[in-house]
Formats: sequence, C-alpha cells, structure tokens
Amino acid sequence: MYPALSVLQAIGNRAEAVLWVGVKGGMEADLVTRQNVPFTAIPAAGVHGVSLRALPGNLIKLAQGISHSGRILKEFRPDVLFFTGGYVAVPMSIAAGKIPNVLYVPDVEPGLALKTLAKRASAIALTVEDSRKFFDPHKKLVVTGYPVRPELLGWTRADANKTFELTSDLPVLFIFGGSKGAHLINTAVFAVLEQLLSLCQVLHITGDEDFVEARSLQSALVPTLGSRYHIYSYLHEEMGAAFAAADLVVSRAGASTLGELPAFGLPAILVPYPFAWHYQKVNADYLAGSGAAVVVENSELAQRLVAEVKAMLADPQALTAKKNAMQALAVPTAAENIAQLVLEQAVKKGERKND
Repeated sequence: MYPALSVLQAIGNRAEAVLWVGVKGGMEADLVTRQNVPFTAIPAAGVHGVSLRALPGNLIKLAQGISHSGRILKEFRPDVLFFTGGYVAVPMSIAAGKIPNVLYVPDVEPGLALKTLAKRASAIALTVEDSRKFFDPHKKLVVTGYPVRPELLGWTRADANKTFELTSDLPVLFIFGGSKGAHLINTAVFAVLEQLLSLCQVLHITGDEDFVEARSLQSALVPTLGSRYHIYSYLHEEMGAAFAAADLVVSRAGASTLGELPAFGLPAILVPYPFAWHYQKVNADYLAGSGAAVVVENSELAQRLVAEVKAMLADPQALTAKKNAMQALAVPTAAENIAQLVLEQAVKKGERKND
C-alpha cells in the first residue's frame, strides 16, 4: 500500500485522474482516502493455500471481483493500471484485457499472486537486481528500487531525539514488527529487557496486543533503566523520526526493509517471520549478503539478541561498515523511477489509439 501511495505522490498532477481499487475493511480505505485519493472496493479472496472448506466461497468472490472490475474499468476508462500485488489485483488484471499495466515487485522473490500478475504485465518494476531470475527475460523488467514515503525522510537526528525524549549519550535500538507489532519478537525482547537497557536506549513499537505488558515491565524497572525504555503501540507520522533516531534496528524482514533501512543507512538484526519464512528469509539474506544485516531465526532470538546487540554496538567500526553497506543499497529516485514506467505505458496506449 505505501509503495503505491509513494508512486502516486511522484506522479502528482501528471495524471488527470486516479482511482484506487482495494478491498473492503481494514486500514487500506482509511489511509488512501486520507491522502485524498478516490477509493472503491471489489470482492476478492485468495485461492492458493486455502482450505477446501473456504475454497468454493473464495472462488465465488473471485468471480464477483472480476465482474465488479469489469464495470469499474468500463466506467473509469483508465489508460494504465498499476499493481503492487495481493489477491485483490488478480480479478482486476483478468478484467483488464489489453489495458497496459505495470506490476511492482516489492520483495526479492515474488509470491504466487505476483507471478500470476506478471504473465499479464506490460512492464515489471523490481526492487533489486536479484529479482530478475524469477521472471520471463522477454518481459520488460526494470530495476527501480523500493519507493519510500517522502514523509519519512524529513527528520534530523536532533529533532527525532527530542520527539522521543532520547539522550545523545547512549545508542538507540529500534525494535518493531509490522503494523500490529510482532508478538514473537516482543516476547523475546521482554525476556532480556534489562540486559538490553544496560547497553542502550530502546525504542519499541509493541502493537496493541503487547503494549500493556510492556508498560507493566517498564514500571517494574529501576528508574535509570525505565527511563531508557520508550514504548509505543503504533507510530504514524513519527515513524521517520524513529528511523532517524536509531543506531541499530531489530525487525522482521518484510519488503519495506529493502527500502526504509537503506534510506536511513540502518544496520539491522533481521528476524524473518516464521509463518512467512521463505519470502522474508530471502529478503533478509539479501541484506545480510550485502554486509548490511545479521539474520536470526525467531526461535533463537531470545538466546542471541543480547549478544548480537552487544557485539554490534561494541564495535563502532564494524557498525559503521554495516551502515555504509545498507546506505549503498538506497535508491532515492525509486518512486520517480516507477512513476516514469507507469506514465510510459499510459503514453503507449495513447499512441496505439492514434494509430
């Protein structure tokens, strides 16, 4: 969702009209409409890896989604479609016929939905060069980088420290999961919290589920350590400040890590989500192979976390090397690169109309 919003911002007034097609419920509609982007929803559901009980209902939703998509396309008459994956894109892609479309692949390795969409794509934008091997080489493949939200990038370290009441005399460890936190990471952190706080300040996004427990643990700490523990259930506009304040990150290895961590030059201890192990592990291994991160399995995190943090913070030269390696992966023009690809495909449709 955020990559698509970043690309829309880059396109700006070069598009006469934009329509976002998503699914009902969840955060998507709210976040999109907050950006003043028109939003409409279609029925959609995954059909790969679902139970036999759920499959018939999901197939019906897919058929309904194709029908709804056809009506939307007939009414809106787009020059180009832009997909960032997910099962909601499949019915729209099927209904699109010969309308040009650009697919963005955020992870290093695409999932099944993206591979399906790739067969119909006019052009495919890749976050990293390593993704080329997963696609038909005859397709138009362009390595664009990962589009980072502009609003993340405007923070200085001083402003970020002030926002979170951090001091400049101790390093900052930033721990976060997805939008709802990461319970398994939180559990490992809680088990070694005092040891971590003896080494650094900890800025921790817990999610709603574990926020109360984190508050309870904080209140039980001696004041010296308690003042070093900064807890939030979720961050919106201040997420960029958290990145700007950090010296080291502990996080999952979702696609956003391929863009956001390089943008801030943040060395990382990456903990791929065990129930989406393959794709996150590929992302994590890519960053680790570039010398920018360390990969720790979730089952080993409680045992290894303190030692990994201590080793990285105790060796400034090695930490700087990881920071530089991460920063070298940044592509500041990623959103504009994808925007240009989308606009090129729109122009090609116009040229075909005039032939």
